[in-house]
Amino acid sequence: MHRQIVLDIETTGMNLIDKPYIGHKIIEIGAIEIINKKITKNFLHLYINPKKKIEYQAYKIHGITNKFLNKKPIFSEISEQLINFIKKTDLIIHNANFDIGFIEYELKIINHKIKKINQICNVIDTLSIARKIFPGKKNDLNSLCQRYKINNSIRKKHGALIDAKLLANIFLNMTKKQTKINFKKKIFNEKKKIKNYNYIKINLTKKENNKHIKYLKYIKKKFKKCLWKI
Repeated sequence: MHRQIVLDIETTGMNLIDKPYIGHKIIEIGAIEIINKKITKNFLHLYINPKKKIEYQAYKIHGITNKFLNKKPIFSEISEQLINFIKKTDLIIHNANFDIGFIEYELKIINHKIKKINQICNVIDTLSIARKIFPGKKNDLNSLCQRYKINNSIRKKHGALIDAKLLANIFLNMTKKQTKINFKKKIFNEKKKIKNYNYIKINLTKKENNKHIKYLKYIKKKFKKCLWKI
């Protein structure tokens, strides 16, 4: 069983100059489970009381208010639930450094034994994957949804669970490959003769043939191996 978790967060804001997470907090976590390349019904969705005022610019993006979060648990109360859900998985995140930075900052504040998320997960950054597939193009979630024809009409504002669901579908589209080959299907009929095909036969002279044999001996001597019979 190959278990993967697609994760997204929303925050109280971010720093544009210093490290984005310094002085800020996570207010929402959304995580979607994928097993063997299929999205399951198992997910994690948490709202968190940051005990800190949400910046207006951040509110305009996600629409979450301090009043709504007032009676929600603080991060220390949900930390083990989060760790247990994501550990020993491929943790798939769009612009992973941003989300991982916030999570590790929260863990540091509560003095958690886990200091680095890559101690418990294999982190995969879908933004890096997208930039390799579509170099020089916009690779935000909306652009990728449009490119892969994924319906994102529900995304009126940013939301951790909604964005995680969209990213899960984007990731599966970005990484899908042919996994099965039908060996029973006959690709061609060995007994069928090819008609109307003219072969050209060239007869070497004795001199040309001797040169050919001499060159094959040279290959065998130099590389210790020759694919053609001498």
